[in-house]
Amino acid sequence: MSAWIKMISDKNADAPLKEVLDLARTPHGTVDNVMRVHSLRPSTMRGHVVLYRACLHDEGNTVPVWFQEVISSYVSTLNACPYSFANHWANARHLMGDDERANLVETALKAHQPEDAFDGQHLAALQYAAKLTVSPGKMIAADVEALRKAGWDDGEILEINQIVGYFNYANRLLNGLGVTTDGDVVGYYKTN
Repeated sequence: MSAWIKMISDKNADAPLKEVLDLARTPHGTVDNVMRVHSLRPSTMRGHVVLYRACLHDEGNTVPVWFQEVISSYVSTLNACPYSFANHWANARHLMGDDERANLVETALKAHQPEDAFDGQHLAALQYAAKLTVSPGKMIAADVEALRKAGWDDGEILEINQIVGYFNYANRLLNGLGVTTDGDVVGYYKTN
């Protein structure tokens, strides 16, 4: 466990915190530092878990899961958040299942040049993600219309928006409290 503030371990958690820690457990049975950093305020951990799972792990979402992880990774590079990038790029790479393609995408995302690896619908989403991350006050209706013209429906546009918004929140949480992956199992799909 590593952050600039105190994080409470499972063995030192009281009953209310244990309940929320159990809610936050990954498929590996662990609680990642991104959630554990809330241990001094379990109510924010609960809210964070619910929002995260709605944005990225809800079966009702229709944006392809691999691309949800690419958006997550891109926002995290734009915000210089190594914690989120490590986790979500591992997920994207796994879900893509093509190392050559993944290497091309990773290079493009890190260079903030998604056009080097994407076009059409995917590029439009990544351009929207970049503008919303870097210049949120400059968003205009035409930014959403560009997503429609690229082929995203309004529900998918909402999903993209929520992923971008969530990662801007999470990146600031992580960077602002010095949270690292020390002790975490990196990547949602990694096996024990």
